[in-house]
Amino acid sequence: MPPYPDFRSNAFLLDQIERAMGFFYPANFDSQGGFFNELDNEGKVVDLAPRSLVHTCRTLFNHATAYRLFGRAENRRAARHALDFLTGVHRLPATKGYLFELDFNDGVVTPKGTDNITYGMSFVVLAYATALKAGFVEAGAWLDEAFDTMERHLYEPAYGLYADQASADWSEIRSYRGQNGNMHACEAMLVAYEATGEARYLDRAETLAAAMTLRQAKMSPIGQLWEHYKTDWSFDPHYNFNDHSDGYRPWGYLTGHQTEWAKLLLILDGYLSRPWHVERARELFDEGVACAWDEARGGLAYSYGHDKANYDDSKQQWVHAESLGAAAHLAAATGEQAYWDWYDRIWRYAYDHLVDHEHGGWFRALDVNSKVTTDRRGAPEPDYHNIGACAEILVVLERIGA
Repeated sequence: MPPYPDFRSNAFLLDQIERAMGFFYPANFDSQGGFFNELDNEGKVVDLAPRSLVHTCRTLFNHATAYRLFGRAENRRAARHALDFLTGVHRLPATKGYLFELDFNDGVVTPKGTDNITYGMSFVVLAYATALKAGFVEAGAWLDEAFDTMERHLYEPAYGLYADQASADWSEIRSYRGQNGNMHACEAMLVAYEATGEARYLDRAETLAAAMTLRQAKMSPIGQLWEHYKTDWSFDPHYNFNDHSDGYRPWGYLTGHQTEWAKLLLILDGYLSRPWHVERARELFDEGVACAWDEARGGLAYSYGHDKANYDDSKQQWVHAESLGAAAHLAAATGEQAYWDWYDRIWRYAYDHLVDHEHGGWFRALDVNSKVTTDRRGAPEPDYHNIGACAEILVVLERIGA
């Protein structure tokens, strides 16, 4: 086997972004509006109609990020195309909510459910903030509106967290409370702060991080981030147990969410230093990878239970991407070689099994033996996690002068 590339080189990380972008674009560009959501593993569109709010936002993020990195007009045009679809099709002017899922056929929109979802709204904030950073000045007004809408209808001051889901007219808040939407809300608020410098976004990111990684995590038997809670934010240990059908609300401790929160805490600490940020980031990352790393075959399991045994032993693209970003941040924050060792270990696994060296991008999911388990890529993941991780690692390396 040839030697591995230098996983910390700018050239390698930029090439990973380029190849992932090239897998999806221009193949997924729909001249009628937005982007086709699902491609096969060779990069061919397999379903023309579905449009996911998360996919639209992540595609906007990808192209806006690529434009900032490479300065290409084609990425700016694609980002504009995604922004227009987000504001013109997903957004509902009467309520200022957003359609989470829809079908789009020759300009005809067919909603697939009308509830407002915090997970989706968080990506709306992220998309507008990223567009603003890329020079789309008009995205600032959309960002203000989306944040204000979330605050007015979803934020629960007594808990310092967002409720998970509301009816189309915002009149009814559904009973479920979840970790996932709040984690992505924290991510979005950090990017909004970077784009605007407005303290309200940084304050909200800190409130969400403290509520979830300190108070809520203490409810779990192992002190890590649990996914599911009841209406009063009490611990719900049984929600979706033995039901693997809901990708947005899976049971278990998700490895990638432990490491993703570690990354977010360290980004937050760069703007608002608190003694507990780095300590908590260490705990979440160290325990998460210790539970999930497959010593025999390599790679990180998707999730584990209260007994720390693997619950879902599949090896997902996004888990490894987020863990790479967290390892780089921890290495930079602590100066400890052990985190660069984790960074290299995870990259070697990803390079051997997840990176598609023929077509570009990363395979979406593998089984416990590292065999590809799906022939689809796209909704709601157009390689946003690995593109974002590589872009974030570039920032870390620049900051430490590597």
